[in-house]
Amino acid sequence: FYLSLEDNLMRIFASDRVAGMMKKLGMQEGEAIEHPWVTKAIENAQRKVEAHNFNIRKQLLEYDDVANDQRRVIYQQRNEIMATDDVSDIIEQMRRDVVNAVIDTYIPPGSLDEMWDVPGLEKAIEEEFGLKLPIARWLEEDEELHEETLRERVVEALESAYREKEAKVGAPVLRHFEKSVLLQVLDQAWKEHLAAMDYLRQGIHLRGYAQKNPKQEYKREAFEMFQAMLERIKQEVVGIVSKVQVHGEEDVEAVEAQRMQMLPEMNYQHAEVDLLHAAPEEEEAAAEKAAAAGGAPAQPFVRQGRKIGRNEPCPCGSGKKYKHCHGKLS
Repeated sequence: FYLSLEDNLMRIFASDRVAGMMKKLGMQEGEAIEHPWVTKAIENAQRKVEAHNFNIRKQLLEYDDVANDQRRVIYQQRNEIMATDDVSDIIEQMRRDVVNAVIDTYIPPGSLDEMWDVPGLEKAIEEEFGLKLPIARWLEEDEELHEETLRERVVEALESAYREKEAKVGAPVLRHFEKSVLLQVLDQAWKEHLAAMDYLRQGIHLRGYAQKNPKQEYKREAFEMFQAMLERIKQEVVGIVSKVQVHGEEDVEAVEAQRMQMLPEMNYQHAEVDLLHAAPEEEEAAAEKAAAAGGAPAQPFVRQGRKIGRNEPCPCGSGKKYKHCHGKLS
């Protein structure tokens, strides 16, 4: 093949001495160069390019491993939700977690009665769950009502209101509604999380200027973002199923139609690193291939890798068991 000393490969990696030596030797422009010095310079340049590209691919895979571990957790939980028709146990556990988190904000654990923000708690419960509870009156009527019993009473009141909703619309309709809402919120939260992860990755290298390891910082912040996403899923799901008034199967079908409309948008792609730009013909071929793939029928799901056991270490790297970490959602 033909190679010019002005090509990017030679200009970046080969020193200007090669061109200088050729001029001193009287080589004319356009004349074929077959000197072993030039051949060696090309080999060294190619070796540097290959090593540089290998290092980039290695870095890319290490960053991708973080998202892949989180993807395994989310996909397993989603498949378990898809495989069952009754997610009421998941919703109930989510409700308890969200209620306890709200109460902790206004009634800190182990705090004195004077530190309680009862009006703020009443307002927060009404905003989060659409239910107005007379907590201040409960405390006035029962002086022995302490923190733990108050928590149980609030949870019981919310569950009682939810059972009344179930009695009105029927258990099958509410179960279908719960599942549709859970899948819709999970899909949307995961899509937003992937976009946030990509944004974090684009600027994480700047942490190196602060004498910090960018990969370690990326893993730490990605884990914190994943935890925040799971908490956000719980809050949104519990808020929707608690506040939305379901009158019949039509409302459930509307939620399901909205979720199905979101599915084509769930194909998330991240920019891949490539130092050498593809030729126009290759770009057109890739575009045609992507367009053809977009119109192809959906393929059945095939599990990649083994299923994560509930007592096994969580793949996120926290050191906790899966059931006590990211397996809480399921």
